[in-house]
Amino acid sequence: MARILVVDDEKLIVKGIRFSLEQDGHDVDCAYDGEEAINYAKEKEYDVVLLDLMLPKFDGYEVCQAIREFSEMPIIMLTAKGNDMDKILGLEYGADDYITKPFNILEVKARIKAILRRNSKKNRNGRDESRIVRVGDLKLDQDSRRVFIGEKEINLTAKEFDLLELLACNPNKVYSREQLLADVWENKVSDTGDVRTVDVHVRRLREKIEPSPSDPKYVHTKWGVGYFFRAQ
Repeated sequence: MARILVVDDEKLIVKGIRFSLEQDGHDVDCAYDGEEAINYAKEKEYDVVLLDLMLPKFDGYEVCQAIREFSEMPIIMLTAKGNDMDKILGLEYGADDYITKPFNILEVKARIKAILRRNSKKNRNGRDESRIVRVGDLKLDQDSRRVFIGEKEINLTAKEFDLLELLACNPNKVYSREQLLADVWENKVSDTGDVRTVDVHVRRLREKIEPSPSDPKYVHTKWGVGYFFRAQ
């Protein structure tokens, strides 16, 4: 059972999503405006937040940004169909994934299951010794899901950590954007906006871990192919 927050001002949509998720045994809270959503997120740590873009009081971007100030809980943004800019902005503000409206509830449940399944793998059967990747000043602890540059801890979203972990644990292996989308998001490419998801996350990741994002030390681009982590 997962704890899920559904945020949308269309009550019929919320009612349908809530019913379907509760049928699967999940614990579901519902918010109908941005202010209420932020208050819920401050009170509880959710396994997934399903967040609509267009909301009263605070829009989805503002809610996502506010949550990112105190939590890395996974956020799936609901965006207008075919509007790539909404998707990209959502990712820039800290969303982990997006679903376009109108959507099939089966897609919603599949995306939620993918996030829960990935997080379950990260938290299952802790070891006595942490699995730590060290490259230069960067330290990545797979068990605690923490990243440090020198002595400073770097706050990454769930998807940013998953992306860095995959690349760092497979140094010098070049991944295409399609491969990263499949491995990290467990999604197949359906349009150019999907592939841009990877580019946005790589850019955000570089801004957080690289001394000079325009001249990266860790996450490099293989032009025309994809991305790789350079072992030093």
